[in-house]
Amino acid sequence: MSQIHKFTGGSENFDWKTVEGVKLSEEGLQFVTRYILIGEKEKAPNSIMRYFRVEPNGHSRLERHPQEHQVIVLHGKGKVQIAETITDIGPFDVVFIEGNELHQFSSTQDDALGFICVIPK
Repeated sequence: MSQIHKFTGGSENFDWKTVEGVKLSEEGLQFVTRYILIGEKEKAPNSIMRYFRVEPNGHSRLERHPQEHQVIVLHGKGKVQIAETITDIGPFDVVFIEGNELHQFSSTQDDALGFICVIPK
């Protein structure tokens, strides 16, 4: 079902009409909110598009899994760890993480990091 979620946020406060953010509290996560922009609700058959907001001093889980990630940073500054390499990232940087690659995203102490992440369904 084709659908549009209108952007209702600003340069630092990203929100979309009809998309609710969920603060994640799973083990290994710190200060992360996830928005599923395109997924099962839209009956997307091949991929899932998510927006993550990692608050200052927050991070995703250090993990590996079969699905690849395609990421574009929208705002803030942070770091991405891929395998043993840690790289600074900022607005409009694009990251590809191969399936089964160890990875983690983290924000700086001063900035929330916001990025779009697309994964296969």
